[in-house]
Amino acid sequence: MENKQIIVSIGREFGSAGHEIAEDISKKLGLALYDYNLLKEIADDFEVDSKQLEEYDEIPRIPLFSRTVNGYNNSPQYNIAMMQFEYLHKKAEAGESFVVVGRCSEEILKDFDCMIPIFVLGDMPSKIKRIAALYKMDEKEAYETIIVQDKKRKNYHNYFCKGKWGDSRNYEMCINSSHIGVEATVDIILDYIKLRTGKPL
Repeated sequence: MENKQIIVSIGREFGSAGHEIAEDISKKLGLALYDYNLLKEIADDFEVDSKQLEEYDEIPRIPLFSRTVNGYNNSPQYNIAMMQFEYLHKKAEAGESFVVVGRCSEEILKDFDCMIPIFVLGDMPSKIKRIAALYKMDEKEAYETIIVQDKKRKNYHNYFCKGKWGDSRNYEMCINSSHIGVEATVDIILDYIKLRTGKPL
């Protein structure tokens, strides 16, 4: 790939294979992938255990128990989100190319022309089947897990962003992976990136 900055933001429904798709795109483009590993980077910078941060990842703050005084917030959820947003912004400002999963990236990096926001969705039956197989659940448990996880992602995103989670107007492409599978979905996204950037990949 030629030396031109590319940032690919992948939003996803739980069970849509969005994370796997993001991994494949990052590998095929030879780019860094930022997801929950951001917590490890942040933990290393602040010399804390990353596991202490994981329970607050992609979770909105609880307003009843949080407040901001002189610019400082006592909510760990809020502070961890802000650290991740700042980390991604610095990487983008430094000219780094990367793929990022979630983390409100399509909003916080929207001022970068090289940023390509994608949203991956799926049909509920396909998502249930995928989650049941991945986590050894029955279909009822898988369905309930999908509902809970998507609600968390939606609440987190909508708390920090003006645009709504999954709203097609916030993305350049929304694609349903259920009908064509992971490999074909990756190929279509890569074709779009090639057209969008005007450069061979």
